[in-house]
Amino acid sequence: MALIELHDLTKTYKMGDVEVHALQGVSLTINEGELVAIMGPSGSGKSTLMNIIGCLDQPTGGQYLLDGVDVGALNDNQLAEIRNQKLGFVFQQYMLLQRRSALRNVELPTLYGDGRNRRERAEAALKMVGMGERMHHKPNELSGGQQQRVAIARALVSNPRIVLADEPTGALDTRTGEEIMNIFTRLNAEQGITVILVTHEPDIAAYARRIIHVRDGKIGLDERNEKVTRPAHAPETVSAS
Repeated sequence: MALIELHDLTKTYKMGDVEVHALQGVSLTINEGELVAIMGPSGSGKSTLMNIIGCLDQPTGGQYLLDGVDVGALNDNQLAEIRNQKLGFVFQQYMLLQRRSALRNVELPTLYGDGRNRRERAEAALKMVGMGERMHHKPNELSGGQQQRVAIARALVSNPRIVLADEPTGALDTRTGEEIMNIFTRLNAEQGITVILVTHEPDIAAYARRIIHVRDGKIGLDERNEKVTRPAHAPETVSAS
């Protein structure tokens, strides 16, 4: 079932008298339940593509259908509602509030949407990523891997259908990055959440069943990954490190 449909998307930025064509006619379909990696060098357009899929930016031309809805026809309030209800975001630098506990950080998205059972939902999301025993710690009391787990829990608290992760392991060491990827793999396999990763690291892209290569604002290759990286075991939660 098609969840994301992009038809001939273009994105042009104006920098003074210069036009930068970040996307040039991108068309693709992502089905519900897929785990997809979007790869490309710096400046290839992969982050621009991710921002448009996440309703954080709008294309200059073309059409974007999200779950059958034409995103280009929505107003700002409707876009905010979609971001809150259907999308979860994970970033390289965690984006946590430094003076708030992990629990409070995870509760934050519920302030802008369905606030029912806010605390219970946040606690459940933290336990899901192995942070149940550290939910009252502030970010400066947590390692980088623990902070990224909190960021993942924050993305999950609104029960999104899609999780978008932009270089989610870029600030982590190899071992911790593998643990974070195991969380994404488990969420996709066990809960059916559609996961879309932006990365420039082949080792991280190898966790995806589908790898989309972007170069110069175009899709250069869209391939199935026959040698998907899988964890040796899939525990109920990943131990915090």
